[in-house]
Amino acid sequence: MKRFFLSFLMIAGLYSATMAQSAQYEQVMSKNIAELETSAAFTPAAMTEKAALFERIADAEKTQWQPYYYAAYCNVMNALMTMDRNKVDGLADQAEADLTKAEQMSPKNSEIACIKSLVATARLKVDPMTRGQQYGPIAAAALEEAKSFNPENPRVYLLQGQSLLFTPEQFGGSKEKAKTTFELALQKFAAFKPAGTLDPKWGEAYTRSLLEKAQGK
Repeated sequence: MKRFFLSFLMIAGLYSATMAQSAQYEQVMSKNIAELETSAAFTPAAMTEKAALFERIADAEKTQWQPYYYAAYCNVMNALMTMDRNKVDGLADQAEADLTKAEQMSPKNSEIACIKSLVATARLKVDPMTRGQQYGPIAAAALEEAKSFNPENPRVYLLQGQSLLFTPEQFGGSKEKAKTTFELALQKFAAFKPAGTLDPKWGEAYTRSLLEKAQGK
């Protein structure tokens, strides 16, 4: 009986420690995800800092896809924002490395596929004239893949609308088509419920701002 009681205490202690660690992980992640929604986060320096933080969290946890996802998100946003074209491919490479790790834990994930599309878009923007034929189809295919994994994901339609808005008409862009796609994205945002508290929620406010541009406001 004594041995059973000691074993029970050990199991209970391990369970409590695991629960405490899990709660701490969610608290840290929630705080840093919320900070990504602030304007202060959208600078190359801030994104570099956040990417490194999420990568440290991911390496410590080892079993959660979300930290690698947010690290990739930060790296690709940095790549899209930076004015130094020489930095873009390195940031895109790091984002892809993060996505590979995230996908190992969560295959066929619509959110991960959306970030893959943004990575291709960042590479394209280095030199649209020479890279467009290579990376344009990759970006579009990643969004179609994201849609096949989850057709209710609003970020799919946000990114498709963004592509339509900023692509010249002679290459398939259209403000009218972008407007329709942004309106669909907002309908999806209104109905969307993330699977978990740490899953992506970003994009609704940005969709509204792009819709105004598509409408000529």
